[in-house]
Amino acid sequence: LAEMRLVSAWVCALRPLFMVPLPSFYRLYYLYNHWIMRTATYFFIFLNLSLAVFEEPAVYPLPFLVTSLVEVLCLLVFFGRLVHFAKVTLRNVFWKDTKNICIMVAILLSLTDLTICGVLRIYNVRSIRWSRIVRPIFLINFAESRQIRRAFRSIRNTLPEITYVFLLFMFSLLMFSLMALKLFGERNLQTAEGMPYFKNYLEIVFDLYVLVTAANSPDVMMPAFDFSSWYALFFIAFVIVNTYIFMSLFLAVVYNNYKKHLKNEIRKLAYMKHRKMIEAFNLLKEEEGAQFVVREARWKQLVKLVAPDTSNSHRELLLRISDDEQKGFIDKKSFVQLADLLNIQVITLKIRSHPLGQWMPRVYKSAASRFLRSMVRHRGFVWTYDIIILINAIFIALDEETPYISYAEWVFLALYIAEILLKVYTYEPRAFFGKNQFWNWFDTLIIFAALTATILNTTLKSTTKYNSQQILDIVFILRVLRLIRIVDSVQRFRVIMNTLINIVPTMLTFGGLTLVVYCIFAIIGMELFYGKIQFFPANSNAPHALECGNPALKDSLFARGKYCKNNFNNFASSFIVLMELTVVNQWHDILCGGSVTVQAAKLYFIAFHIVMVIIIVNIFVSFILEAFFVEYSLEKSEVETAIEQKIQELGMGVQEDELQDEQLLDNMESAEHDLEGEGETKPQSKGLVFKIASKRYRTVDALLQRMFEAEIPLEDEGPSFEEILNLSPATAVPSNLTSESAA
Repeated sequence: LAEMRLVSAWVCALRPLFMVPLPSFYRLYYLYNHWIMRTATYFFIFLNLSLAVFEEPAVYPLPFLVTSLVEVLCLLVFFGRLVHFAKVTLRNVFWKDTKNICIMVAILLSLTDLTICGVLRIYNVRSIRWSRIVRPIFLINFAESRQIRRAFRSIRNTLPEITYVFLLFMFSLLMFSLMALKLFGERNLQTAEGMPYFKNYLEIVFDLYVLVTAANSPDVMMPAFDFSSWYALFFIAFVIVNTYIFMSLFLAVVYNNYKKHLKNEIRKLAYMKHRKMIEAFNLLKEEEGAQFVVREARWKQLVKLVAPDTSNSHRELLLRISDDEQKGFIDKKSFVQLADLLNIQVITLKIRSHPLGQWMPRVYKSAASRFLRSMVRHRGFVWTYDIIILINAIFIALDEETPYISYAEWVFLALYIAEILLKVYTYEPRAFFGKNQFWNWFDTLIIFAALTATILNTTLKSTTKYNSQQILDIVFILRVLRLIRIVDSVQRFRVIMNTLINIVPTMLTFGGLTLVVYCIFAIIGMELFYGKIQFFPANSNAPHALECGNPALKDSLFARGKYCKNNFNNFASSFIVLMELTVVNQWHDILCGGSVTVQAAKLYFIAFHIVMVIIIVNIFVSFILEAFFVEYSLEKSEVETAIEQKIQELGMGVQEDELQDEQLLDNMESAEHDLEGEGETKPQSKGLVFKIASKRYRTVDALLQRMFEAEIPLEDEGPSFEEILNLSPATAVPSNLTSESAA
């Protein structure tokens, strides 16, 4: 009831515009946003995409009826999800949203194609499942895939500038190709395979395009270079102009435009966030003297509603920040900052005494125990084990069969186990194994897994003649993984690790983007090249086995390189081929196998190279570049500073620079560790303390917002913060703000 009262005024005002009565709206809204519903949506999206693995041409063939029923089930789920979304969305907003129209069209096309294909199969007529190419639309256009749509918008907005650079690049390529035809066409040169060298203009264009990627260098140059060393100057000039200048220019243009359009999106999102907060304030406000405010009780209900996982202590901290003078209400300016406050991750640190201090107080608090714990807390302890890890790395590289090397492994395992036991003895165990203590969990799991595998392997070798190479491989891998721990001991390494952790969600976004592109090109590739190449075992006597089942590949680089498994005969093989094309190396040899039927098929591979390598990979590189810039220069925001000041005022704060041994226990949720000095123990009382979470736990959305907000000039931000505070709900939204941005 408390939650319903918070938004009842808003819903009542807009009730005529919704498609359902008021009570149903609440139930449908919370159900739509429930994590189970979101997870189920993603499950059926990926189930729909994975049908290509079981449909002809299939990796694991299933009857057409089975795959058809599964696809119909997925389409019904998508339609139900869309109807559900329509029930909790304004009618005019729903029908104006392009992504909803795309989903409906994709469902209709899929059902039409499925029906046609089913009818034709009754009469044994093979048909092309052309609707499979629209399946990625469901991954892109559902509301849960906002980040993927943002990436596609970045590509769409960047395309005009890329097009101009690409046209200049093609002009340069065509000019150099024409020069190559005139220079080498009449020399009667031959390639290493005995083929005419640079006789056909289109072949020259393609060979030089491949040279831009360096995949056929220096092979393409050698016939001319053998004829005259001076001809090397032509290829050197070509590589400088097209490989180094134009490819770098592509990255510069992609990065500049990506950053510009992303900054514009973040500006829109920041403006709309403030606008929505003011609308919420206007719905919840009450009159207090000469101003409107939100009462403390209602504010608490709101925070509990929008952030149900927030602890009571955290909510009280945010209330003390918003109601600094403890008047019992929150004014408009403080209320608008609530969204920023909730975006700052604050860790609640529970002060606990060590269990041994309660069970054996005399032993744990003795002079010898205090000395031992001070040694473990000292930085010298960390440095000592860093040296031990480096020495262990040397032993790992040495011959395992040497007895002393084998015995040394037990010594290193004993030292690592002693380290973990000493840390658990020194630091409170529940804090040591806190949910954010990645390196502590990593060390413990790696050491005990290595110990278990080593004992198991030694036992098997001593009791039987059995020698498991798999167990040995696991032991070797675990030994090498222990070296990763040293990364967090170096400040610059830690910055890189922070950046990598920060961009993991974005890597998932670009992974989804790559999945969309791969699915589309894989389906097209299977329709174009299915059956053109066959793989045969090495001892096969089948006709044309050496030519991958296609006589046209006789004496080709593709056949001689034994690339026969790189084909488009099923969905999995197609993905592997596309991955190889993304890496670029030897991609022209793979292309040779795909274009055995018609030379125009080369356009397929060139199109994939342009879309995936030149555009998408460069956008991904652009984000990584900006993420590193932010990581090296990011300072605390105003809101973070306000939170830290209030924490310190309340006497419940832990500053990051006070953290003892941060490399060892980064952002440890242990007040004992946070509040103790380097060599002595300060008495602690039980209670709560707070600290701002490390930058390594920020989400990609927060990173994007912080990425540009400091760079946006004040005069270019649209309405200032004070002007936004005075906006009324009736104020028109600027026409350049789209509904997608508002969402």
